[in-house]
Amino acid sequence: MADVVLSIRDLQKIYSGGVHAVKGVTFDVHEGESVAIIGSSGSGKSTVLRCINRLIEPTDGVIELRGEQINTPVADVNQVRSRIGMVFQSFELFSHLKVLDNITLGLRHVRRMSKSKAEEVALEVLERVDMLERVEAYPGNLSGGQKQRVAIARALAMKPEVILFDEPTSALDPELIGSVLKTIRGLADEGMTMVIVTHEINFARDVADRIVYLDHGKVAEEGPSSIINEPKTERLQKFLSSINEESV
Repeated sequence: MADVVLSIRDLQKIYSGGVHAVKGVTFDVHEGESVAIIGSSGSGKSTVLRCINRLIEPTDGVIELRGEQINTPVADVNQVRSRIGMVFQSFELFSHLKVLDNITLGLRHVRRMSKSKAEEVALEVLERVDMLERVEAYPGNLSGGQKQRVAIARALAMKPEVILFDEPTSALDPELIGSVLKTIRGLADEGMTMVIVTHEINFARDVADRIVYLDHGKVAEEGPSSIINEPKTERLQKFLSSINEESV
């Protein structure tokens, strides 16, 4: 078994007002593994990702990156985020910067690379996501799918130990989803360690090594991607049936 890169233990998140969004979530992510987190809206999927990347603070529980606890007061949040890439559903690109500059910004200010080295890395990752020809474009001149591929390139450029994807296709028009899914599938084939929150169930089944199904803030079922076709619990069976009915 490959080394554990990310370990989540008894993760809890209670928002102000008493909403208990995450209730004791526990799972591991191994080196080179793709883990898809699925579940209905409000099941706690995105909250788990945001806790991992320290965008929000968990109420309780332990998050470890290669055995080092990263949700402690002394943990350097910026260092954590440089080791854990994040791709948001809303892209989060800087509209006033060209594609190249969006990618080199973190390399120069966080990794302290020279301008020439940062641009070399940026061009390499843009080629990987098939966006090299738009290097001089501003985000406002890109389609949603192109923006998301630039966002993926930006995450890759930092050479993170794991990349988190938070519903990477939910803001895209249907005809643009395919190019983004193809890019993520390519990363999985390359052995990138990834955690993907997605509502694209067929994509989760095809790309993920393992599925974590969340229901009302808890892990209701976990297993290989084959559980999409052969769910063991009634809760997952009902969830998948509802998804199938929506797509008909």
